[in-house]
Amino acid sequence: MSRLDFLYRLTHSKAPLFSIKLIPGETTYLFLEQLHRKFGYPLNVLRKEYERVSPYPEGVLFPDTYYLPKGMGAKEVIDYLVGVSLRKHKELAKKIYHGYNQKMWFEKMVTIASIIQKEAANAKEMPIISSVIYNRLKKDIPLQMDGTLNYAQYSHTKVTHERIQKDMSAFNTYHHKGLPPYPVCTVSLEALKAAVRPAKTRYLYFVKGIDGRHIFSVTYKNHLKNIKIVKKRNKKE
Repeated sequence: MSRLDFLYRLTHSKAPLFSIKLIPGETTYLFLEQLHRKFGYPLNVLRKEYERVSPYPEGVLFPDTYYLPKGMGAKEVIDYLVGVSLRKHKELAKKIYHGYNQKMWFEKMVTIASIIQKEAANAKEMPIISSVIYNRLKKDIPLQMDGTLNYAQYSHTKVTHERIQKDMSAFNTYHHKGLPPYPVCTVSLEALKAAVRPAKTRYLYFVKGIDGRHIFSVTYKNHLKNIKIVKKRNKKE
């Protein structure tokens, strides 16, 4: 059965449906575990099938609520999820990036969007976080962002100083300059738009304030001042 025939039968099926939700910022690693826990699909089969059809280990699946027929096999589930997501990425790239080159889209735009997704406190901050990423890349400064270490199984793991020191993967932007080799998580439309259209700023640093939002600065000197202010306020709280 061709992919088009499969998608047609799937969308016109009258079989009972089950739903699965993928939220922006979640990793494919944990999403496949969710499919395994909730619906009993063998985890090793899900991962094997995903590796077979997905061009990248992460960032391909598009966040959404998916409705799938009950009794659908693991292979068909992955074929559908990846197929629909790749089509969505292609449509969005053409719409907001004015063209689609799979390598450029995923290894640059979606990768930047995934870091924004992990770092930003809200959608309003996303273009500003994006500008910091571009500014640091332009100056050949390591990104030094905790969010890049929230990849795969570490999606919800607090990034400690010890972790920064010990993690030698390409996702450790404290040790390695440039972008990670591919996205660190799934991304929202807002994060993709921010990656394509960053704000125009000179910011190079940011620190999370007590309200969860970030305080941005151009110089390291001001960045250190902001850190002291945040620590002082946290002590008072």
